[in-house]
Amino acid sequence: MTLVVAEKDQIEARVEERLGGMGLEGPQGGEGPDCWPLERLPGWCVSLLLFRAVQNAAELRLKAMSGALPGGVISAAVVLDPFQVLVAAHKAVHLHRLGKLKTKALHSEVIYNLSPSNNISDAFRRFGVADGDTAVLVVLVEEEGAERVDPASVEAHVNGQRVPAGELSALADLARVRKTYKVAAEEERLGTLLDAVVFRMAAKEAQ
Repeated sequence: MTLVVAEKDQIEARVEERLGGMGLEGPQGGEGPDCWPLERLPGWCVSLLLFRAVQNAAELRLKAMSGALPGGVISAAVVLDPFQVLVAAHKAVHLHRLGKLKTKALHSEVIYNLSPSNNISDAFRRFGVADGDTAVLVVLVEEEGAERVDPASVEAHVNGQRVPAGELSALADLARVRKTYKVAAEEERLGTLLDAVVFRMAAKEAQ
């Protein structure tokens, strides 16, 4: 047990160091602002549009693939907290500015960064919206000075109820999250599920 605790402490220290460099301070909770600022990336912010009781997920998936629906369209079942998405978005913007995106677009990079795997196809299969999803998260990563996406234009595509982003935890499928990120029960006795998730996101580049 002592060894496990020591390893957990090392993990938390590495995660805090990595996230501290991003200017992110931990889970957001509540409704949050209209657009969360990325503090170490001035001029950039992230809007999270969360919908429940969605009845047209298959249509949304096709619109996301064609570009008719702006933003990254994500299955909310695998997202625990807005902080998880902010971590993914921060890395996406950072690589975008360096011209080193691993996918074809900024919003697809956010979906890829949520995944613990380096496999792009696997990331979209696990985190992109699926035909049977009833909870959907649309992520908009926007730069100051650029034309903003009107949330109403996104809502017009969704046959569902928009709710505050702080309700992500209530809509998450915890069993699916644990399976996706391969989180063992022992880890949750030593820290939170969100800790384990964010660590795997941050550590995958070392794989």
